[in-house]
Formats: sequence, C-alpha cells, structure tokens
Amino acid sequence: MGTQRVLRALGRALGTVGLALTGAYLLALRPWHRRWGATDAEATGTLPGDDFVGDADVVSTRAITIAASARAVWPWVVQLGQGRGGFYSYERLENLFGLQIHNADHILSEHQHLGVGDEIRLGPPGSNAPSFRVALIDPGRTLVLSAPGWETGSSEATWTFALHEVSPSATRLIVRFRGHSPSLGSRVVNRLVVEPVQFAMERKMLKGIRKRAERARASATEGRRR
Repeated sequence: MGTQRVLRALGRALGTVGLALTGAYLLALRPWHRRWGATDAEATGTLPGDDFVGDADVVSTRAITIAASARAVWPWVVQLGQGRGGFYSYERLENLFGLQIHNADHILSEHQHLGVGDEIRLGPPGSNAPSFRVALIDPGRTLVLSAPGWETGSSEATWTFALHEVSPSATRLIVRFRGHSPSLGSRVVNRLVVEPVQFAMERKMLKGIRKRAERARASATEGRRR
C-alpha cells in the first residue's frame, strides 16, 4: 500500500510538472519561436500565398537580415529541395531519417529555374516524405510552395519565401509557414511536436542561406579587388 501511495504521488507530481512545462511553452516559448527574427510588421503583414490555406491554425513567420542584395540571395532560395540544393539545415539529422539531403555550398545552375506546378521534394522519390508544388513564383522576390489545392484556397499547407531588399547590400528574407490541422489530435501534435522541430530546422536554414549568400558576396568583392 505504501508503495502504491508513493507511485500515485509521484504520478501526480510528474503530471503537475508536465502541465507547468506545457503551459510555459505555449505561453512563452511558442509565441517567440513562431516569429523568430521577424518584426511586428513582418509577422502581421500579408504575404503572397496567405489565402491558399483557408483555415490555418499552424502559422509562423520568421526572418533574417542578409548582407547581400536580393539578387544574390535568390539563387540559394530557388534551388531548395531534396535532390536539388538541400535545405541548408541539419543535414546529418535529416539523413538519419533517410531523406537523402545534401546541402549545396555553391549555386547550382541546373536548379535556378522553377515554374508553377514544379515539385519540390522533402525526401527522395518513393519515400513517405511529403512534397510541395510551386504555387507562385516572382523571380528574385517571392517563392510560394504549397500542398495540393492552392488553386481553390483549400491547400493544407504553404511555405512562402519573400525577399525584401532594404538596401543594395542588405536583404530581409522572410519565411512563412501556414498549415491546417484536420483534427484536434493533429493540432495538438503540431503544436507540441512538429512546430518546435520545424523552428529548429528553419532557423538553421535561414542562417545557412545567410552564411552562403554573404560568403559568396565577400568572395566576389575580393575577386574584384584583385
């Protein structure tokens, strides 16, 4: 009996701690990571493709400043994808799940042109990894990737990349994800599991794009000086 009371007390204590941690995450950490790096105007402003998901309950807007022109940043964005330039994120972690991602450290000329309807895979063909289609593209400015249904505003998810050049040598790269959870269970999983993982991977991606674009710009500048 004594052991059972101890176990029940331990269970209640763990439950209380779990609720406290969940509450802290939902009230403090989640609002922060959903708009990491973004200004108030960027987080609340409208971006192309916002209307492709009719009832989005998973929404994040993240941004980073890159010391390069939009023209210099765009090639790294347009070549995103499995079997293309990768995602500039945690490659080893992605490949533990068999996604076969290889992050490019140079611009791939063969992956610089996209059209509406083109597929952007998150994993290799034949895998269970989802894929997106190009729903909207404005070269040098905007790329909107979407799950099926964007034509009728019934897409389950969109991933938007917007480049805002603030000066000839500085660009804001804004990335917005909008998704719809089809059930209460999927909504809970999305908020407590998927969103934190997505944040970690997406922040690494933004930093990876910045690193590559700024390094390429520095190399080009050094080359002109010689």
